[in-house]
Amino acid sequence: MPSTLLTGGSGRLGRELRARLPGLVAPPRSELDLTDEASVAAALARYRPELVIHAAAYTDVAKAELEPARCWQVNVAGTRHLVRHLGSAKLIFISTDYVFYGDRGDYREDDPPGPVRGYYALSKLVAEELARLPQRHLIIRTSFRPSRWPHPVAFTDLYTSQDYVDVIADELALAIFHHDQLPYDTLHIATERKSVFELARRRNPEVQPGSKATAKVSLPDDISLNTARWQALRARFTQSGGTASKLTL
Repeated sequence: MPSTLLTGGSGRLGRELRARLPGLVAPPRSELDLTDEASVAAALARYRPELVIHAAAYTDVAKAELEPARCWQVNVAGTRHLVRHLGSAKLIFISTDYVFYGDRGDYREDDPPGPVRGYYALSKLVAEELARLPQRHLIIRTSFRPSRWPHPVAFTDLYTSQDYVDVIADELALAIFHHDQLPYDTLHIATERKSVFELARRRNPEVQPGSKATAKVSLPDDISLNTARWQALRARFTQSGGTASKLTL
């Protein structure tokens, strides 16, 4: 595995990836501030990675409506700064299911995205297009929750293929480890379609059913991703002995 730099290493997903892929370089924000182009340029010049995993993001969907400038600065400007100073490194961009409208689900990689619901979705869709500018790139769309359901209520009328961060991190680590064997530039990595309530009950049996009509922002009906591409690749990688617990950079 080439020298690999991870953005967002102190975040929920970043911590899980670092545990599964020893050897990742994950500079703290004091060393690599995505909103500061000079900081990004200096960090990339210092480490000279051959692979950059861009997992850092502003992810609070509701709060993004209140502070759109901050969301844009992190998600869009931050990605632009990385792309400008990437050099010959390959970029793996961690994106989201929210680039789709979410009215029908089972979205495939080559389905047209949008129209977006809200500022977070807009910022990630624009960032995706920036991440496609480098000659070598991989867009991974995914979605995850904290390792334990944090809310007393979960929606029964919102369908998703997201899963808990530890589950998704296992899948992402496997894909990252085999990134040079992936024949695609866009990949959906998630689990099976289910309601958010069904997902919540797996780890919090006390959670109560609720409706997305009570949410403060517009939410999709069915944002599930089609993962047929990844499932076929995953079967090949795991047959050859590649599990998340065995990956070493």
